Amino acid sequence: MTFYTALVIMGLLGLTLGAIVGVFVKLFKVEQDNRVELALELLPGANCGGCGRAGCADFARALAAGEVTPGNCPVSSVEQRAAIAMALGIDAGPIEMQQAVVCCRADIGAEEMNYNGVQDCNAANLVAGGPTTCRYGCLGLGSCARVCPFGAIEIVGRVAVVHPELCTGCKQCAKVCPRNVIKMVPANANIHIYCNSPEKAAIKRSLCAAGCIGCRKCEKLLPGKIKFDGMLAQIDYDSPDAITQEDIEKCNCPVHGIMSEKERYAVAKNAASGGKRA
Repeated sequence: MTFYTALVIMGLLGLTLGAIVGVFVKLFKVEQDNRVELALELLPGANCGGCGRAGCADFARALAAGEVTPGNCPVSSVEQRAAIAMALGIDAGPIEMQQAVVCCRADIGAEEMNYNGVQDCNAANLVAGGPTTCRYGCLGLGSCARVCPFGAIEIVGRVAVVHPELCTGCKQCAKVCPRNVIKMVPANANIHIYCNSPEKAAIKRSLCAAGCIGCRKCEKLLPGKIKFDGMLAQIDYDSPDAITQEDIEKCNCPVHGIMSEKERYAVAKNAASGGKRA
């Protein structure tokens, strides 16, 4: 008799607890938004953080919540952004593809220091200033290359070089650079100015043969395409007229600081192999 009584009590207790759990599940049930899973499937899955979110899953939740648009994902192609917008029934947002550019030619110009420290740009910059005398130039220790999820950066000799065909504009390299040498520019821009130092010409020339001397020759010959910030020339990427190879030849920069990334890569390779420096 005792056995059956205990069995009945245990059964009733189980039913009661099951009912309580069922009520709590019903009351506190979190509705799943199918759009989150749909967005996640359409996203590239790079988890690079270039959108400012923790990863693609977090970005997908933000998309479903209307907090961001597909255009906020720097890695997605135009087709992917359009597909996400269509699937979720939202606006694709402004689409501005960007790429990274290392605005320095330390491979052919800057004086090199005797540096035997840690091979990390941030640590070297904090502790000893790194292997180059120019405090605005590329340290060339590869922190940007290591953080790039797409293998778009190569250290050639002692300077970082970006391969535009691999760069997605995720901004991870720019975030990790302690000297802000890496700039984000429009992806369709092909020609850049490779100097980052705002110092006066005399100081630049004492440290680097490739530093912009601020002669303003380029600004005079290419009005509307090149502007100046103090002693540093800068390409106006907002200009409707892009700089061409003919413009470079017309300008004939005294320090050869205006060129395409492809040409800069060739120059860096030549310098790394012991070729002539500028």
